[in-house]
Amino acid sequence: MHIAIAGNIGAGKTTLTRMLARHYGWEARFEPVMQNPYLEDYYKDIRRWSFCLETYFLKERFKDVLAIAHADHTIIQDRSIFEGVYVFVKNNYQQGNLTDKDYTTYMELFQLMMSLVRKPDLMIYLRKSVPQLVRQIQLRGREYEQTMQLDYLRGLNENYEDFIFNQYDGRVLVIESDELDFEHNPEDFSKIVNRIDAELFGLFS
Repeated sequence: MHIAIAGNIGAGKTTLTRMLARHYGWEARFEPVMQNPYLEDYYKDIRRWSFCLETYFLKERFKDVLAIAHADHTIIQDRSIFEGVYVFVKNNYQQGNLTDKDYTTYMELFQLMMSLVRKPDLMIYLRKSVPQLVRQIQLRGREYEQTMQLDYLRGLNENYEDFIFNQYDGRVLVIESDELDFEHNPEDFSKIVNRIDAELFGLFS
């Protein structure tokens, strides 16, 4: 089984992925953010490095989905290949950070990959408002994220909403997370687990 955790920068995907993997005994796969050699350059000059950064992420996510497809156990993934394309790349294109030529090339490459990719069995969307995303980004204090423009973050959130509710036709569980502190509050984490149990196994608390 393949579970994907979706959500904007600062939504808590990595934390929830780790906690659910521990709870259910699933294998966790994390987005290779810090390994991306273009990341720091990207936040300094988004327009210059967008195509390089997004192509690197696409390559890594494609490797992951191929490995997941051949796994004989449940894997929970921090961000899916679909978000990378329909949220992050789309947002960069909308904001003028990708040229028409680069965007077309990227999308053609992605469509070729889709012949070998199937959707996750469940996508869990951590829905969070922009003010709460900003708060979380500031709290975790990653230096390269502190220069992120508010319009960029807002654009990502709008594209997440469009992707989840209008474009993606796979199975989705939406978690309204503004008022949740599942990392530090066991009751909040239990609420999420109960909803996952109900969705995957038909179990109700």
